[in-house]
Parts: sequence; C-alpha cells; structure tokens
Amino acid sequence: MFSGLIVEAQTDSLYQTIARLDSIYFDAYNKCDIPKQSGLYADSIEFYHDKGGLTTSKSDLLESIKKNVCGKLARELVAGSIEVYPIPGYGAVELGMHTTYNKEESSQKTSPSKFVIIWRNTGNTWLITRAISLHP
Repeated sequence: MFSGLIVEAQTDSLYQTIARLDSIYFDAYNKCDIPKQSGLYADSIEFYHDKGGLTTSKSDLLESIKKNVCGKLARELVAGSIEVYPIPGYGAVELGMHTTYNKEESSQKTSPSKFVIIWRNTGNTWLITRAISLHP
C-alpha cells in the first residue's frame, strides 16, 4: 500500500486481531462513543495529524473528537487496505487507508487518507499508543 507494492491479503491471527480492533475503534468513532474510544487509547497517546499537529493529551484528543467529529464526520475503511506488522515485545503497527464523509453534507467525501496506528499489547489488552493521520 505505502510502498506501491501489491500486498497479499493477510490472514494470520495478529492481522485478524488488529482488523477487529480497527473495526471496534472506528465503530465507536462513527457513533461518537467516547467512553469506548477512551478505553482504546493509552494514557500516553500521541496523535499526529498533518493538518492539526500533535496531541499528547488523551483528554484533549477526546475533546477534539467531540467538538470536530461527533455528528459531523464518518470514517469508512478502504477495503483491503489494512496491513499489519508485529513489533516483537510490544504489539503491532497497522497501516491503512480510509475515507471520511461529511455527515452534514452527504455528497461531500474526501479522497482516501493514509493512517498509521501503533497498538501496544499489555497481556489481554490492546491500546492505541500512537496514531498518524495523513491527508492528500
């Protein structure tokens, strides 16, 4: 995806776990389920946005989502775009593309955007520790 190479569909257990977490997270994002989103962020979250800058406060990130996303935007994953790579002793990195729709103007949709999510596995819990959002 990012390198321009065609990537075969990943079917391993780690890929399935991260794809499921991506679905859970963005379902909460689309429904403005702030408590569920909060539960998926590490307290030490770093969110890098190429338009809005860096956010290092979990509460500031959640407030920004409430203010700028809730009721306004919806995210749709670009089918087949997720790539997952293990980070031994830590968790995984997820790469993908998604499209954002403006709920207030349903005819408005953005070009697909790239994203990177770093997931930390702490036993039975996976948390987002870093996220990068890149727009065309």
